[in-house]
Amino acid sequence: MVDQPGAGVYPEYWEADVVLRDGGTAHLRPISPEDSDALQAFHAAQSEASIYMRFFSFKPRLSSKELRRFTEVDHRDRVAFVITIGGEIVGVGRYDRLDDPTEAEVAFNISDNQQGRGIGSILLEHLAAAARENGIRRFTAEVLPENRKMLRVFADAGYELARKFDDGVVSVEFNIDPTEKSLAVMESREHRAEARSVRDLLAPSSIAVVGASRRWGTVGHQLLEHIIEGGFTGAVHAVNPEAFELAGMKSFARIADVPGPVQLAVIAVPYEEVPKVVDECGAAGVKGLVVATAGYADDGERGLRRQRDLVRQARSYGMRVIGPESLGIVNTNPEVSLNASMAPGLPRRGGLGLFSQSAAIGVSVYAAASRRGLGLSSFLSAGNRADISGNDVMQFWEDDPDTAAVGLYLESIGNPRKFSRLARRLSRSKPVIVAKSDVTGLRLPPGHVVRTTLAPSAALDAMMRQAGVIAVETIEQLMDVAQIVSSQPLPKGPALAVYSNSAAFGKVVADNAAPHGLVVDRIVTDVDLDAGTSAAREGLRRSLRKNLADDSVHAVVAAMVPSRSLTMDAIAGVLAECAAEADKPVVAAFTGILDSSVQLDGVLAPSGESGPSLPCYSSAGSAVAALAAVVRYAKWLDRDQGIFVEPAGCDREGTREHIERLLSSVAGEQLVRLDDGEAAALLSRYGIPVVPSAVFESDDEAVAAAERLGWPVVLKTTDPALRHRLDLGGVRLDIEDADSLRRNIVQMRRALEPYGSSAIEVQAMVSVGQACRFRAIEDPLLGPVVSFGLAGDAVNLLDDWAHRVPPLSSTDLHDFIRAPRASLKLFGYQGLPAVDVAALEDLGARLVRLKDEHPGIALVEFNPVLAGTRGAKILAAEVWIGNAAQRTDSARRAMRS
Repeated sequence: MVDQPGAGVYPEYWEADVVLRDGGTAHLRPISPEDSDALQAFHAAQSEASIYMRFFSFKPRLSSKELRRFTEVDHRDRVAFVITIGGEIVGVGRYDRLDDPTEAEVAFNISDNQQGRGIGSILLEHLAAAARENGIRRFTAEVLPENRKMLRVFADAGYELARKFDDGVVSVEFNIDPTEKSLAVMESREHRAEARSVRDLLAPSSIAVVGASRRWGTVGHQLLEHIIEGGFTGAVHAVNPEAFELAGMKSFARIADVPGPVQLAVIAVPYEEVPKVVDECGAAGVKGLVVATAGYADDGERGLRRQRDLVRQARSYGMRVIGPESLGIVNTNPEVSLNASMAPGLPRRGGLGLFSQSAAIGVSVYAAASRRGLGLSSFLSAGNRADISGNDVMQFWEDDPDTAAVGLYLESIGNPRKFSRLARRLSRSKPVIVAKSDVTGLRLPPGHVVRTTLAPSAALDAMMRQAGVIAVETIEQLMDVAQIVSSQPLPKGPALAVYSNSAAFGKVVADNAAPHGLVVDRIVTDVDLDAGTSAAREGLRRSLRKNLADDSVHAVVAAMVPSRSLTMDAIAGVLAECAAEADKPVVAAFTGILDSSVQLDGVLAPSGESGPSLPCYSSAGSAVAALAAVVRYAKWLDRDQGIFVEPAGCDREGTREHIERLLSSVAGEQLVRLDDGEAAALLSRYGIPVVPSAVFESDDEAVAAAERLGWPVVLKTTDPALRHRLDLGGVRLDIEDADSLRRNIVQMRRALEPYGSSAIEVQAMVSVGQACRFRAIEDPLLGPVVSFGLAGDAVNLLDDWAHRVPPLSSTDLHDFIRAPRASLKLFGYQGLPAVDVAALEDLGARLVRLKDEHPGIALVEFNPVLAGTRGAKILAAEVWIGNAAQRTDSARRAMRS
């Protein structure tokens, strides 16, 4: 929390850096009493028309009373946000609570020279989010009819507006709870803004290299040389106060001396000089920075402070940052031809986009792509990833016509919830391959606010599978898959034809395919590669055409030993030609080649640069594994993704009010467990009933409770370690009358004596079934995470859980319930009747909705859920609530800090 002297207290996350419509950045924060002079300056700079639109009259200056009212707010009944660029206020938005405590009036004022950049819509999003936290549900506004821009801000926000015209003023009213439409509008705006910001970095109109040097081998010298030799189509400038001429061009002492605008600055100066350079770039109107300088996160806490200061400083001027410690950026589009990187030459043009964290790993990623002949559309090394992230670059790639597939090497995922949303959308149109390092966990990159994850690591893997991501473990595996998706059509199924001129080799490849989920339809080993060059080539071509024409064959793996008649290039030429004709993927693995100068792993283009190409491997195992990964992606892409439908009977608004009432007694970050009655009442609002139970002290109380609940009943200890253990005396079933109940109570207390005393409860007996378990948590990074498994040893000993990250479609829910290995027991295992899986899916859907829509619910656990042939009953529910942590992907746009 932040305490403003002379004002109120507000959550720290109310401050945020934001990306504007044109890709620039700005800072949003609550107004403070110290903003009085800045607000007066902002007001004085406005046109008469803008002042009239805001105040319905012209006033050249704000009075002292008005300044105090506008800058001194309590952050509850009165909230005001300012957006600043370069420290100057460029926009103000505020709300004031009305007599009805659930309503507030809003007003906005945007600088004349900043209109059209989306500032009003960002202010509205953040005001609405703050208002919801303060119990406000509706906004009203009075707008002059001629103020079309402000009316458009409200109309385009995705809320359901009610308008009326009275006494020359348009009154607007709308509910501010997020709707599917308002969230879609926000995501669309976020997408356009972030894609634009990356596009401006990768396709700048002009570049200045700050720190360019004459000394060969220095970073500044190489960056300038590579930009020039790469044929960059825009203007290039060298900035070095100690050199008059560099690389045959005039050098400038400062960036302010460069004639004409500079869109991108590449910084290669010692870290102690970077702040001065950033200030000069900001003053000169530079739009973005690539910082190659080291000495940040690699220099301990001091370096982290420098890194945070760098980002804060750059964003204050509206600039985005790639790096620090970035290897650079590449764009092979001939209209740009940009190689602002440490790579010696512009790579071959192609459809693969690459992103990497860490300069060292970036070198490996780039080198692996170059070695394999993979054509790139663009490459971005984020270094320490202080600002520009993989999420930003995915936004750009989604719309980039030059990019057909993308590969990301990630050492951390700063916003997994947003990553899931973006990757799922991008994967629908372009394959997304992600390699995460061994140390990658659910953590933030160096220099970002640290939060500890609660979710198991398997939740991250599950999230990637949901999103259609092709997840791999190493850079080499990333390139193995990239070779296929960048040069071959997607397979329409898992059936293979294995080709080999060695029967033994073909059998080994076939045996290797099955564990990867591939189906070997046929093994072809009767191709004679020693029949003479022409005859061997024609024989291979005829056989391939015949088998590829068969609808039961979806792909070919050719594991070949080159012969005297047909070299590797000749075989690859026939394979590539036939693959292109059939529009089916073909991959090749060559063995028996001892010449170390021959590059076996890579994309060969035997017919020339523009002809068909073929992914080749030195290992048949690598070829099969890569193809299997692509088959799984194609299956995900081809299947029905399902629909997102809210189950009937979910009272979202009532639940929100219920949770707010409960949270009013929760202090700070404290978590509180609800008692059974309160938990059941809360869950019932989403159509989730819990079989009632009653704790008792005396036998008479137990009998009375059983009469109320209905016979037969069950006795259970409340001890969490024993309450599910029939074998240890913690449960007694099918008690039919009062006498039997009294006897069982005595016997149960005697059986539990060795374990210490604990309370006993009575519960109505339900039909037998399979015991299952649901859990949902609010993770600081992933947000809501739901888990499902079969109760008992499956989850307790074998950790056989399925994890998912909401929201879940109907298809996701179908897979969720079937994902645990023990889920076979739900479908008539060993002659037992199948359970009502549809009831489990419905229960899962309700829990997913509840947890996704209410972050104030910190944990929910149903243990056990008894799934029978008709229905599923919750026998015990545990619910914890706490003040909702700010989710990483909420209903307001904000850059990570």
